[in-house]
Formats: sequence, structure tokens, C-alpha cells
Amino acid sequence: MVGSFHPERLPPMLRATYARELLSWFFLPVMLGAIEGGTIAVVVKKSFTGVEGIPESQLNLAVTLLTAAPNFANLTSFLWAGVSRGRAKVPFIAGLQIATSILVGLIALAPQSAFGLWMVAILTILGRTCWTGVITLRAAVWRNNYPNANRATIAGRMATVQSIVLALAGMAVGAAMDWNPASFHIVFPGLAIIGIIGNQIYRKVRLRGQRRLARAELAGRAGPSFTLSPVSLGFALVRALRGIWTTLEEDRLYRTFMWWMFIFGFGNLLYQAPLTIILSEEFDVSYTEGILINAIIPLAVMPFAIPLWAKLLDRTHVITFRAIHGWSFVTATAGLWLATLTHFFPLFYIASVFLGIGFGGGVLAWNLGHQHFAPAHRDGEYMSVHVTLNGIRGVMAPICAWWLIGVFKDFEMSSSWVFAVCVAVNVIGALGFVAMARELHRRRPDGARA
Repeated sequence: MVGSFHPERLPPMLRATYARELLSWFFLPVMLGAIEGGTIAVVVKKSFTGVEGIPESQLNLAVTLLTAAPNFANLTSFLWAGVSRGRAKVPFIAGLQIATSILVGLIALAPQSAFGLWMVAILTILGRTCWTGVITLRAAVWRNNYPNANRATIAGRMATVQSIVLALAGMAVGAAMDWNPASFHIVFPGLAIIGIIGNQIYRKVRLRGQRRLARAELAGRAGPSFTLSPVSLGFALVRALRGIWTTLEEDRLYRTFMWWMFIFGFGNLLYQAPLTIILSEEFDVSYTEGILINAIIPLAVMPFAIPLWAKLLDRTHVITFRAIHGWSFVTATAGLWLATLTHFFPLFYIASVFLGIGFGGGVLAWNLGHQHFAPAHRDGEYMSVHVTLNGIRGVMAPICAWWLIGVFKDFEMSSSWVFAVCVAVNVIGALGFVAMARELHRRRPDGARA
């Protein structure tokens, strides 16, 4: 398995770029691990519980926003697609990586007060917003640097490295916080510095066909690039919304796929905040236990799941892929429901394993799935549609989960019913993908990707 990551396993023309990029991902995710939803939410929930001036409902709202920060930040995908249009992609991505590192380091300055709570929340959301730009633009780099035959495998290797490093970073944060809750003043800046090291390596990555890509972007119907002035951003927002609508209107298959992705993803986003809140309030877990279930176990499982999912995605359309992959999340959320309902704690660990299996496939479909629909010069446009719609449900689902927790408490019902809602929504979404896959198979009997 380790040997399969060596650059010599790839065609000669891909090796140099792949080696630099792979090495950078041994460092960059360390910084990202500090603001990973399952990690930062546990840190905040336990650190600020009982602090004067912070009622439980306000703390739970902050935890909800933190778990949703990556998806909430996805609403800015259109912005990064527009700002970067016609510009050199690698330097732009490198700048966003530096910004993320700085924001992570600033979290160490937050005091233990209501102001500090919202300071952490805002810095985390801003950090995830910058990282959204990295994710959005990275897809274009991969598409131009790596051919179809190798792309899913390479993306899988990058995701595998990222998941391992994120798990180790989460473990370090949990252990440090259990040793001394004040250690985040040192840990977060340290993780940010390691991220900067990865950024210096990433800057040496070369994008094949950069000039050709820039000309194609500027010549496309999406319009010229824009600046970060308020007026320009206002026009960009209008253009982006019109572009999203036009893309979905023109591509019926992608529109239907996005509809079922919205429903399925809504169910996945519902469970995250309640899991952190329930583990802390009902099971009184330590920092390490909470981060273990929320982040470390899923991330540790991903390296074993990703190669298997990559083989499936390499030979099938993403619709067929999702029709199979979706049931891993159904199983995971069902496990969380049963664990909370029965108070049988080991079930949380089993559910976390299935979450890791689901995330392993999800990270591939997330980065590459839109390319099964998009022409090359509209890659960023299709990706921004996907990411922006995910951001919309990323705003709606956590607030809905927070509201459901309050409703169940008011009616003195078990909090496990929050996970029951997650299971129901996930099943509906998975069945939608199954129906799409059957229709696709009728049109393309070989089930091949576009």
C-alpha cells in the first residue's frame, strides 16, 4: 500500500508534479486539523461549558456553526471561481493556504469568555472560507495535470494522506487539551506553522496548460475576472447566481443529480452538531474521546476505504457510484441512532467506522464527481455549482438540527430522534441515486463515466 504512493508508479510526465503535491499534503492538513469540524467543535463545547455569560443554548449554537463551518464556507465557492478566473491557479491557491494558516494561529488569542467563543467561531469560519477556495480551484489543477485514467487514483492518494494527517492532528489536539485545557495557546500556532511549511512546498507545483486554461476561462460565457471591491462582488454574486441557474437549466442530468445530492447531503449535515452535543452532555466524554468519535476514527478508516472507492469511481459514472456509496452513510447514521437510543457506547465507535467508509468515497466524488458532467473549460463553473449548493444546505441543516434538539428537549423526548431524522433523509437521498443509476444504465448499458 505504501509503495503504491511512489511517483514511479505513475507515467514519467506526471511524476514531478505529483511528488511535490503529495509531499505538501503531508504538512498542509496539520494546520487544517485544528479547525476540522469534529475537532474544533469538541474543543469549544468542553472548553466553554460552564463559562459565565455563556448560556447552554448559545454554546450549542456556536458548536452547531463550527461543525457546519466547512459547508457554510462553501457558499463562497462562486467568489473564488470568479476572482481566480484567468489568473494563475497555483499561486492563488498558495495565497489562500497562507491565509488559512494565519487564521488558525489567531485562534490561540481567544479568551475564555463569550467574546472568545464567537472569536473562535468567526476565525474558524473565515479559515474554512479560505480553504473552500483551495478545494474549488484544486479541481482545475488536477484536471489539467492528471489524465482521466489516473485522476481518481491520484486524488485518492492525496485524500488518503490528508485523512491520516488530519487524524494525527486531531489526536494531538485532544491529548494536549486533556493534559491542559490552556494548551491550545501553543498547539494552534504550532499547527499553523507546519501548514506554512506545506505551503512552501506546494508553491513549486506546476500547472500544465496554465495559459491555455486562462484564455479559455476569459473567453467563456462566465465573463471576466473581478476584484474584491464591494461593487464588483455584488455584480459577481448576481452573475454567479445567474450562472448556477443557467448551468442547472441547461444540464438536466446534472440538475437532477444536484437535487438528490442536496437531499442526501442534508441528512449527513444534520448529524454532526447533535453528535458533539450529545456526547458531551449525555456521555460526558473527554476531549480525546469526543475527537476520536467525531474525527479520528473516520479519518483513520478513510485510507483503507479510499483505494476501494477509487477503483469503483475510475470505472463507473458518479451517479452509479453514489447509488452504491450512499448506503454507507445510511448505516452510519443508523448506528448513531441506536447508540444514543440504547446508551450502548461502543456503537458510537462502530458508527464512526462507517462514517470513515462513507467519507472515503465522499472525498473522491466531492472533488471529481462534477467532472463526469462538465466540459473541461467549465470545470470551475460546475464545481462552484456543487460547492455553493452544498453551502446552502450547510447553512440550513445545522440550524435545523439545533432547532430539533430544542424541540425534543421541550417535549422531553430522547435526543436520539435527531439521528432518526438523519436516517430517514439519507434513505430518501440514497433511493434517489438508485433511481438515477437505473435510468443511466438504461441509457448507457456499460455504466461508464462520461
